Amino acid sequence: MSNPVSYLITNVYNGTSFYCQDGESVIDAALREQRIYPYGCRNGSCGACKTMLLSGEIDYGIYAEHALTENERQRGQVLLCQARPLSDIEIDVRELRSGKDIRIRMMPCRVIRLDPVAQDVVLMSLALPKGQDFNYLPGQYIDIVLKDGQRRSFSVANLPDEASEKGLELHVRRVPDGRFTPRIFDGLRLRDLLRFEGPFGTYFFKSDSGSKLLMIAGGTGFAPIKALIKQALNEHPEIRIHLFWGARNEQDLYMNDWIRNLQKTHSGLDYTPVLSEEWPDHWQGETGFVHEAACLHYDSFAEFDVYASGPPIMIESVRSSLLERGMNPDQFYFDSFEFAPQST
Repeated sequence: MSNPVSYLITNVYNGTSFYCQDGESVIDAALREQRIYPYGCRNGSCGACKTMLLSGEIDYGIYAEHALTENERQRGQVLLCQARPLSDIEIDVRELRSGKDIRIRMMPCRVIRLDPVAQDVVLMSLALPKGQDFNYLPGQYIDIVLKDGQRRSFSVANLPDEASEKGLELHVRRVPDGRFTPRIFDGLRLRDLLRFEGPFGTYFFKSDSGSKLLMIAGGTGFAPIKALIKQALNEHPEIRIHLFWGARNEQDLYMNDWIRNLQKTHSGLDYTPVLSEEWPDHWQGETGFVHEAACLHYDSFAEFDVYASGPPIMIESVRSSLLERGMNPDQFYFDSFEFAPQST
């Protein structure tokens, strides 16, 4: 019986190496070896794991064109979540030390909360098994694993100490013709059992007490932002945060009251809701796109750490608009999500 094929992955950034099995993505191999590189969606959609391939051959995999353009590919860039080595390779990527002790696990869970908070949004809580710890960083996400092996990713909206008592809080929007969300809205019941794997992602809090924070959420992209706000205020009660939350209509701001109540105890938290499609006559917030609203409030973003979470088109609009106004690209942290491209 022949030995399984493996390839040596060398990161010239810090002179480290590890092995990747045949058919395994570089990110999956790195996570197995407890090496944390920047990544997000793990399905070729967000571009967070884009890096330089210095030598060797890879299968580029399936990915969205906006995540890796043809020009970027020609310049030698690859998406590590999709790249599968065909030989030993060399890459150049910054390794993140934060989250080194976070261990990815597959765990059972039980549904203990299903609260409709908007026409197509449900707040779902999953109870963890008694006596088992699940450690994660606020901002990370989990994969719900269906019986057929299909996965659906959801950001965790509460802090680890809250999750141990009240379960993992997920904000779930109905996706038409989706594999999972129709089940949540139409068939899932309290006390139903599910499985999840995680935590995943490198979207977590990276700022210190002296930072000025700009947080931009689109739709249910508010979920990880909510966790980050709670962590920031718990660790640095006097920190300055300006939250912009973009939604289609007023009911989509499904935790508006939660934010307003938080403002009563934290004077440094500013909040600007933004509606893009419809708004009532009494509306006091902004209208239009959320990145445009941020630009109406600030001429320069040079002093901000920026955290953004939402669909890829929103993330790209935020990035380009704020870079034009002085944002430091090294201080832009984002969580971009959508379904994975499907192979034919």
